[in-house]
Amino acid sequence: MKIDGKHLQSIWYDRDSDKVKIIDQTLLPHEFKIVDLNNLSDARNAISSMKVRGAPLIGVTAAYGIYLALKENPKQLETALSELLNTRPTAINLKWALEKMHESLHGIEEELLSQKALEISLLMEKEDASICEAIGNHGLPLLQALWSKKKDHQECLNILTHCNAGALAAVDWGTALSVIYKTAAAGVPIHVWVDETRPRNQGASLTCWELSKMGVSNTLIVDNAGGHLMQMGQVDVCVVGSDRTTRCGDVCNKIGTYLKALAARASNIPFYAALPISTIDFSIGTGVGNIPIEERPADEVSHVCGIDETGQRSKLRIVEEGTRIKNYGFDITPAEFISGIITEKGVFQANEISLRDALD
Repeated sequence: MKIDGKHLQSIWYDRDSDKVKIIDQTLLPHEFKIVDLNNLSDARNAISSMKVRGAPLIGVTAAYGIYLALKENPKQLETALSELLNTRPTAINLKWALEKMHESLHGIEEELLSQKALEISLLMEKEDASICEAIGNHGLPLLQALWSKKKDHQECLNILTHCNAGALAAVDWGTALSVIYKTAAAGVPIHVWVDETRPRNQGASLTCWELSKMGVSNTLIVDNAGGHLMQMGQVDVCVVGSDRTTRCGDVCNKIGTYLKALAARASNIPFYAALPISTIDFSIGTGVGNIPIEERPADEVSHVCGIDETGQRSKLRIVEEGTRIKNYGFDITPAEFISGIITEKGVFQANEISLRDALD
């Protein structure tokens, strides 16, 4: 992604300093800060505190966490794998990345472990950026075809997205936003409706910021406005990401995605999920009841964070003290509401037969 004219990734390894660097996403959009990951604890905290977030980025961060752990102590591989796996339960890329690291490091001599872990992490970083760009390339014809039907009647293609499935959710490009970036670059006039995405407001704080930096027109809306906009004919297509997708095509994504899919179906609007094949969990058929749904701290709902009139960060309680709160991080959109699944290998139907073709 481009930030003030400079190309940056969400995570990268700096050879000169031998440090892993990330963009601290908890500070956006008010402060842009690059921080170092120096050890296993830093990597674990970055994932659990959501300094990094998004399924692809979590996976790559975990891989680098293994490298940092082994550099510190080559005997703590199993401990590092366990600690990192327990940081976020829903995103399947975390498990995928750790399993790949474990398999690749099996049988490697102790004194060579950290170097091998670094090599694998660097490859994952490079591959993730390439995969996400390919997702955008495969999604482009879908939006071009849709625009060809709309262009005589409106000024731009109106896309609704939920949460942040952009470059900030991956190493680069992103998943859902990769499709948008590629479409905009191809000359299609784009406007994006951005759900605020309560309670952490990733849409408001991250997606609007990222789209604006990339020069893509966008408008922030409250989470419950999507259905109204669809009824009024102001949404042409929905494109979201996924933290885990089942082999039958059920899509687990940020809480609130399911409601958007229901509204899209009622309004006859296509609803696409964009994701790398590594996000598909072929061990699970039906998502509801089988994908673990992360529950996050209550204060994410009871409090709001932002910048006050003096420019200082503030955290304000908006509910009566003692209010009971449930804070689910994700929900499941059944396959029947998914128009197509956009991957790095092409666009597939949301069913097992089609998705297994993605493995070929």
